[in-house]
Amino acid sequence: MPAIQGYAVHAAGAELLPLRYDRGDLLPQDVEVSISHCGVCHSDLSLIDNDWGLSQYPFIPGHEIVGTVTEVGSAVRHLAAGDRVGIGWQADSCGICEWCRKGEENLCAQAQPTCVGRHGGYAEAVRVNARFAVKLPEALDSQTTAPLLCAGITVYQPLRCAGVNPSSRVGVIGIGGLGHLALQFARAFGAEVTAFSTSVDKEAEALELGAQRFVHSRESKAMKAVEGTQDLIISTVNAAQEWNAYVSALRPQGTLCLVGVPPKPVSVEAFPLIAGARCVCGSNTGSPARIAEMLDVAARHGIGARTELFRMGDANQAIARLRRNTVHYRVVLAN
Repeated sequence: MPAIQGYAVHAAGAELLPLRYDRGDLLPQDVEVSISHCGVCHSDLSLIDNDWGLSQYPFIPGHEIVGTVTEVGSAVRHLAAGDRVGIGWQADSCGICEWCRKGEENLCAQAQPTCVGRHGGYAEAVRVNARFAVKLPEALDSQTTAPLLCAGITVYQPLRCAGVNPSSRVGVIGIGGLGHLALQFARAFGAEVTAFSTSVDKEAEALELGAQRFVHSRESKAMKAVEGTQDLIISTVNAAQEWNAYVSALRPQGTLCLVGVPPKPVSVEAFPLIAGARCVCGSNTGSPARIAEMLDVAARHGIGARTELFRMGDANQAIARLRRNTVHYRVVLAN
């Protein structure tokens, strides 16, 4: 059986180089997917540099995958060759723990990421447990949908967990790769949406994407004006913030949810949390069922990532752009 061709990192921080690896026998519960598109996520950069101490070299990054099923294992019944599917951060789970039985596989202690300890999506094909290959609605474009498999579900999950509805007031910190999707989904839920950003030049686009209000978060007067107005604030940034100001922006029983990873510990005063029954939480992507739901919402509401397209063979150029922070929202690689 032919080997799979991909682009692998052989040491922390190194460039991607061509790598062929043996695909082995297809397991009964697995599918093989021919990759058409793969998003470039900031998590890929963290894995390339081994920022989390998880990387095993050589490895092929990539976990925002869209492609076509080419082979199904003997135990797979819900997918067939020719189906267009999406694969996100997770490739497998134990299937028997409390969280898997509840349909919350993303919380499984034995969850297997798509490109940690295995080769990911910067390649011509990939294999995963069929439960984690989600059929795509026909209305969705492959290029603009690929980033939804990680960035999209990362911001969609807290909106659903918080029960956001047309009476809700939702704030989004950071109008970047995750934030521009959070604005679109919050708008689709009918919420009143506020964009928080340090970049005043993003106001027009934030309003176009779904925000009704734009707040320059470095202006204390502007932050003072929104105190006590938000039911949910989603922080999509990987930078330190004045977190107490955002806690103050919450209504009673409001939630500040972190999906970006700040470089320093998050410190907030206890009294505003206690007095307003407010909380600070985190969220880590979502289950296959929640991803399928998100894709259906995206198809019905015309939601997609704003992307820049690179050939798969030019992955090093895409990574370099990501390092320089010059990407306009998201990068996608295409075979």
